Amino acid sequence: MISQGAIKGRGTTGNIENRFEQRDFVPYDDLDWDGEECPRPKTQFLPDATKTVITYNDSADVGFDAGMNPYRGCEHGCVYCFARPGHEYLAMSAGLDFETKIMVKHDAPKLLRKELAARKWKPQTLMMSGNTDPYQPIEKELKLTRQCLEVLNEFNNPVGIITKNKLVTRDIDIYREMAAKNCAMVYVSLTTLDLKLNRVMEPRTSSPAQRLDAIRQLADAGIPVGVLTAPIIPGLTDQEIPQLLAAAAEAGATQAGYIVLRLPHAVAPLFEQWLEDHFPDRKDKVLNRLRSMRDGLLYKAEIGTRMRGTGFFADRIADMFKVYARKYGFNQGSFGMSAEHFQVPIQTGDQMGLF
Repeated sequence: MISQGAIKGRGTTGNIENRFEQRDFVPYDDLDWDGEECPRPKTQFLPDATKTVITYNDSADVGFDAGMNPYRGCEHGCVYCFARPGHEYLAMSAGLDFETKIMVKHDAPKLLRKELAARKWKPQTLMMSGNTDPYQPIEKELKLTRQCLEVLNEFNNPVGIITKNKLVTRDIDIYREMAAKNCAMVYVSLTTLDLKLNRVMEPRTSSPAQRLDAIRQLADAGIPVGVLTAPIIPGLTDQEIPQLLAAAAEAGATQAGYIVLRLPHAVAPLFEQWLEDHFPDRKDKVLNRLRSMRDGLLYKAEIGTRMRGTGFFADRIADMFKVYARKYGFNQGSFGMSAEHFQVPIQTGDQMGLF
């Protein structure tokens, strides 16, 4: 992996080898290197000419069957992001490429409209953010997530959102309309209350205080909102579980969930390097606890345990989360999402059907 030390505003320090490529070539222009200071790579936004936007999965532990996202790659730069290896299928790296070369699906709203109107679409909750964050910084300018929400609202198709960005509050007007039809829920991901840790672990996300404010604004608007304490990093953030849940409950979240850190493929060495750069004194402790939860490995992809792990530390995290979720009144009911109001607007359906 090419590394010049920590780069301000980025989660990783370089490009790690692509497991599908025999060679790696990183042009100096991409690094924007001046020869003296650490490289400050600029973000590039590349067109994604995909022909479909709804994807499907059959994983029993994911919680949804259909998802979509207007972006591939994420400028938030979270070092631990499980979606990083997806960039390897694009002949890029899971390292800096993932957070500096963002694929943009400019036609996402139009494609979504077409797919929802198709006879084969079975009305169901569509998750936006099953892979990367739909409210990453470029969304403020492009508004593709907002346009997709407008389409979903028009069809009365339920949507679920997970985000680390306060920008989600921009679309409260749409979420409020959809929530009135049981067609919207939002989860705000809250990983730490430590701003210093937040800045090096999730460099371009909203701060913890901003995320709590987003929860508060959504709850005040009558929009079902939950908190996702994910990922929990044993030996680094697990001790914050009580404080995270207390703060989220005070802000108005009513549902809560968690996921233990996952390190698939290239994410493992990237995370190890990050620990070495920022928390060398805790590196062995964190990695050893992760291995103890994955049968001696840093990651196991087995359905049913990959999100939580197994063993002593996994059980301790599960017990702690359960106790404090109960204490703060989380998960007393469900969000009650429903597709019963789904309809295909006449103007988007088969016009020949009118004759």
